[in-house]
Amino acid sequence: MGSTPATTANAPTTAELMEAVAAVGAAYFQDFAGAAARHGLSSSQAKALGAVHEPVPMRALAGRLGCDASNVTGIVDRLEALGLAHREAAAGDRRVKIVVITEQGRVILDLVRAEMARTHQAFDAMSEEQRIALNSICRQVLPVLSGRV
Repeated sequence: MGSTPATTANAPTTAELMEAVAAVGAAYFQDFAGAAARHGLSSSQAKALGAVHEPVPMRALAGRLGCDASNVTGIVDRLEALGLAHREAAAGDRRVKIVVITEQGRVILDLVRAEMARTHQAFDAMSEEQRIALNSICRQVLPVLSGRV
């Protein structure tokens, strides 16, 4: 009996890559939402905290969150009520409201990210070379997916 020849893996199809990325994104989102909930936040509220790492106009925040500007009002209202963010009038146009994360908001966001145990477990299991490759691939794909090319 001869040995069977080693087969080389075929490159995944675009559909297979799309499904793999979607599955990773969904698992990441579940981990993120669970950590956010432990701090009394919806995933949208926690995502908004991450999107205002620097002051952001309300309309731009809506774009970053991929939702209508009217939805952002409720999200920011809740963050303000919790002391995690506040609104300021823009210097150049007082009609424009800027969302600013508070120090307490930064602490909560850091805790949410730190408590994403499954995500940390998955990334910590990767070698340095794998982490570099994944980061490079994400940086290559993201501008195309987000329409910034």
